[in-house]
Amino acid sequence: MANMITRYIPNTLTSCNLFSGCIASTLAFQGNYQGAFTFIILGAVFDFFDGMSARLLKAPSDIGKELDSLADLTTFGLAPSVMIFSVMKEMFYPSFLTNFSTIMPYIAFLIAVFSALRLAKFNIDPRQTTSFIGMPTPANALFWGSLIVGEHDYIVSEKFSIFIMIWFILLLSWMLVAEIPMFSLKFKNLSWASNQIRFIFLIICIPLILILGISSFAAIITIYVLLSIFTQKKI
Repeated sequence: MANMITRYIPNTLTSCNLFSGCIASTLAFQGNYQGAFTFIILGAVFDFFDGMSARLLKAPSDIGKELDSLADLTTFGLAPSVMIFSVMKEMFYPSFLTNFSTIMPYIAFLIAVFSALRLAKFNIDPRQTTSFIGMPTPANALFWGSLIVGEHDYIVSEKFSIFIMIWFILLLSWMLVAEIPMFSLKFKNLSWASNQIRFIFLIICIPLILILGISSFAAIITIYVLLSIFTQKKI
């Protein structure tokens, strides 16, 4: 009986991730960015523990792998895309783009498309067992959520250009599938030699989170990407 219960724990956590992503997407459509980002973070917590529980309980499954990709696409692909879509509908458009202001927000869903491509590549790429190739979808979602929640008033003001937003969308979409090695936060042991990059990252990030709260994630993900790029040979 106990084995039957423990076998379903990882998939239950993954389902909670999916549920969080559905709520986040709904809240994002309503313009509730704070609520949407909160559920993206909650989904990321479930996503972290579903894989850990599967390894600890020795309960991996084929259905769990497929369910995990579906949940990640919803929480870390669709939900941030809807956040971007909704905030782009609020943004200032110069007069020569007024006629396109109802169409341009749909560019946001490139994030969902490239997140799907990134997850599909991850599932069939044997190189990504201990590290990543391309930006992980949770990192991408946390970046967008933090940026929109923390800088909402600036983003929708005349000071922020719609073209900068589109450039960010294209850049982050490319980074999801780019052949750029990025380190994982999974610790196999606690030795400094084996986890130097991870420890440095955590040492930098913990004060930022304590000082800035959830608005710090955009800066943290930027640091993560830069550390990955400048330490590629050590990953």
